[in-house]
Amino acid sequence: MATVLMCRRFPRLSRVTAFLTTAKCKVGSGNNENKQKKEENPETANTKTESAATIQLLNPLDSRVLYNPSAYAKSRAASQQQAARSSAQAPGDAFTSPGTARVQHPFGSASSQALPPVRSALPKPKPKPLLVRSISTRFPAAQTKEEAEKEKKEMHDSKEDPRVFQKGRPEYRSVSYDSSEPVETLPVEEGDSILHSVALCKGSQSPGTIRDHFSQLSRLPAEQHAALLSEPRFNTLCHSAARSIGSFSTSELIDLLKACVRLVLPPTHPLLSSCESEFCRRVWDMNLEQLLLVADCWRCLERSVPSYLSILFSYTNMHWRDLTLPQFVQLVYLIGEGRRSPVDLMQKVESMILKYLGSFTLEEVGAICLGLFKSLSGISDNVMRKIADRVSLEMEEMSTYALVNVLKMLRYARMGHLPLLKELGKVIPSRIPEINIQGIMHITLTCSSLHYFDEGVMAAVAMSLPSKVTYCRSKDAAKFLWSFGCLDYEPPNEEEFYSSLIEQMHRKLHEFRKFPEHLLTGLLGLAFVKRFPEELVDYALRDEFIRKTRGSKYELKKDLFTLSKSVEIECPSYQGSRLPPQLHQEMTEMVLNFAEQEIYIRPEIVEAFSLLENMLGGPEYVKNHMILPHTRSSDLEVHLTTDGHPIPFNFKESIADKKLKDMGVSLTDELMTQLIQGRSNSQSPMKVENEARILDQERGEEAQTPCIADHAVLSGGALAADARLQVEPKLGHSLEAPPSLTLNQHLPVVKLAIQVSNRNHYCYCSKRLLGLHRLKRRQLQLLGYVVVELPFWDWFPLLKRTRLEKLSYLHYKVFDPALLSRA
Repeated sequence: MATVLMCRRFPRLSRVTAFLTTAKCKVGSGNNENKQKKEENPETANTKTESAATIQLLNPLDSRVLYNPSAYAKSRAASQQQAARSSAQAPGDAFTSPGTARVQHPFGSASSQALPPVRSALPKPKPKPLLVRSISTRFPAAQTKEEAEKEKKEMHDSKEDPRVFQKGRPEYRSVSYDSSEPVETLPVEEGDSILHSVALCKGSQSPGTIRDHFSQLSRLPAEQHAALLSEPRFNTLCHSAARSIGSFSTSELIDLLKACVRLVLPPTHPLLSSCESEFCRRVWDMNLEQLLLVADCWRCLERSVPSYLSILFSYTNMHWRDLTLPQFVQLVYLIGEGRRSPVDLMQKVESMILKYLGSFTLEEVGAICLGLFKSLSGISDNVMRKIADRVSLEMEEMSTYALVNVLKMLRYARMGHLPLLKELGKVIPSRIPEINIQGIMHITLTCSSLHYFDEGVMAAVAMSLPSKVTYCRSKDAAKFLWSFGCLDYEPPNEEEFYSSLIEQMHRKLHEFRKFPEHLLTGLLGLAFVKRFPEELVDYALRDEFIRKTRGSKYELKKDLFTLSKSVEIECPSYQGSRLPPQLHQEMTEMVLNFAEQEIYIRPEIVEAFSLLENMLGGPEYVKNHMILPHTRSSDLEVHLTTDGHPIPFNFKESIADKKLKDMGVSLTDELMTQLIQGRSNSQSPMKVENEARILDQERGEEAQTPCIADHAVLSGGALAADARLQVEPKLGHSLEAPPSLTLNQHLPVVKLAIQVSNRNHYCYCSKRLLGLHRLKRRQLQLLGYVVVELPFWDWFPLLKRTRLEKLSYLHYKVFDPALLSRA
């Protein structure tokens, strides 16, 4: 009973709060390390009586579950059964799922006769050494802290779960290595006898004998394997096999490789190199089942064999029509595990998916999607849509693991399949508490990548995460923060949610040296929801970290730029590190060049800009640019007086525009007279001289580079003179300032930042603004701008209407009395 209570405590130990100062961060990390040590060795925290109970709970080897982990239960009932088994087996997450294949490795293949002596020894005065040996077997002294954490946080075995689809058909036994196949344990004495015979023969055994020796030794208890690999007599056997490798028949060679899998030979073992070379030589003499089986063994050994896979893919490309359904699914699985996509096969892969789609089991559908996702294989929208159609209809019956794999591919294909996403919102929230942290991360990341907001899904994730946060890798924590920030969602438990993730970011700070992109991803997600943990921000903007970003495979300068400028605007009291000015200048120029080529020329922006020029009186009254280059989207800037009159401010573009428009104007006698003598006899020479002086001043300003002063409020006198000279001359109009402007030149200025939005600024099928654009509008307001939006659901349909209708709509938006009164 004490053990069950201990199991219940683990989630509470994981729950933490965020500390944003250095001292608090260190204290939090220290406490967490103590908690992690308790979780790694729960037995050491108990009394001797409790330890005895723990040993007994590890005994029932026959009841070990090979699949159906609580993280990926197929149904609610299945997960309840799994929970019942877990509470009866062992205290701790490490023993409740197939992920225990590594943790339980020392016990997994041991004979059931090995444990009763331990139970009989417990009542005796000295049970302690046995317990210590059990614990040390589970956590070897050489095991690093990172490895122990990895075992804990992986709630499913990375080898087993991707292979669950193989349980669905007996045909997979001939094309894959079956780790669940029962094997009779070989007594240690017999193993020693075999090694003794090897020493006597001194490498003169036949290939068949060598194969038999390997097969027999592979049946030794698992805890004996490490000692066997360091045994000189076993090394002699390996040398004998390598020397005679060419004399083995194909079936003998396959049996030898399977024995190597059971013995868990290291991927770099010399014998495996000899086997690989021989298999590559024999590929064209083997059948497809043998080829797939050998490739699966290489996968189980975690050995990279690109040459063998390349030959295998060439073989299957030639024998494509001979592939059965299980062979095809196994091939796609191997393509994914090999992390490469054979270009010549992909079109055929699509045709086979369409051919067998109705016959695949749901686990096979998940395996297909995972293989395509891992190999970065793009498929057509048609094929992806058909897969999503089927999944949306059968999601209730699908295991969560298979469903997550489909979501990965949906995310990679950038396909917002609404029926599937809606069904996801119905099915997945109730499963969230039972899913492991990586599964939850992929679900959340899919929603944010597709810009799909479902409050039920996000709230379930937020409620479940704090108790699991210590299992997050740096990548997981960053993706959670990004996803919630991207969708601009602050959950009901926002303080607990964000503080736990920020604290986990502090704990994983050492990982960001290797993966700097994860730190920036998390910090930007926090910035979207107006959270700036100063210690993490300071670390990210240090010169040392900036240098590390240059070695990343991702372009991180834009993220640094966005983070730095956001901190500058939203955290005026921030005293930490800042981005170097030259990097600011470099990124600004790069973003503006991109905007000129890709953003400013978009039809919806060009049309709005042109109509605003016409409506307000010329190019000097509106500017198409990026007020905040770090947000990477454009603005149409307009200045008004508080009583609604436009103010000219964009003089540089106005002069440039006039130069273009003045080309080709005929110099008539009347025009020459006006230029020399003035337009009216009543105009005094002093006024002409003043206008000439102001014009010279404008020409000097034209040569200067644009600066922040372009956005500043102009003073009264300069405003009147500039307004009189810079208004575009039109036929029948003088260059005098509008009377209303002259009268109101001392009124405050209202700066409008007009946003021409599009669908990519909003959540999918929603009017919910995404985090980046929410951040931009918030920062515009902090800088004194009034944000005016031309929403795509209004503006895009108007693009097809008459000019008068568009002008009327823009006039309503710009001169809205309510907007001016608020300003």
